[in-house]
Amino acid sequence: MGYACAQRMIGTVDTVLLVDLDADTVRATADELNGDRTRVEPIVLDVTDVDGLERLAARVTELGTLRSVAHAAGISPTMADWRRIFAVDLVGTARLARALRPLATAGTASVYFASMAPNIGRMQPSPEEIAVLADPLAEDFLDRLREVVGEAIEHPGVAYAWAKYGVQQFARDEAVRLGAVGARACSVSPGIIDTPQGRQEADHN
Repeated sequence: MGYACAQRMIGTVDTVLLVDLDADTVRATADELNGDRTRVEPIVLDVTDVDGLERLAARVTELGTLRSVAHAAGISPTMADWRRIFAVDLVGTARLARALRPLATAGTASVYFASMAPNIGRMQPSPEEIAVLADPLAEDFLDRLREVVGEAIEHPGVAYAWAKYGVQQFARDEAVRLGAVGARACSVSPGIIDTPQGRQEADHN
């Protein structure tokens, strides 16, 4: 999905910073997409790496104005345990947003990938649970969430739905924060998409 986003952004900006955890993939994709209309620069980065995100923000500053953010990084239930799913899908989203927030200006648009999982599950978190989800960068975030939700949160599928619900909520909160400078934030909630990750879920979950 990130690849498809990158394809659509070609021609809309001068430079696309293409970010991925896999060095070979991101470099090969950057070579493929590079062209006259847009320069594509690969960056190898784990979205949970705070120092790496600061370096990303510094590179954006060097290049000019932050126009668009398409944040598709995420892992699904078959890929990790519940803590890692939260660390990447929700906490990683919040860390990226925190690093890029000072660079937002009038017209900047950020899109975070959530999922239909919380909608399909008809999740209705309590006020206590929502309050914990609202602060994913808290040092004891996962422990507090485990306390209010209970042991069910340790199931990777349940954790995934909660993390993506958190992304939806985070996007609404971030929209308020960015609105003051004329920037926008939203989330999208895809269903099952025919990607390698989607096929892995279909086969094993």
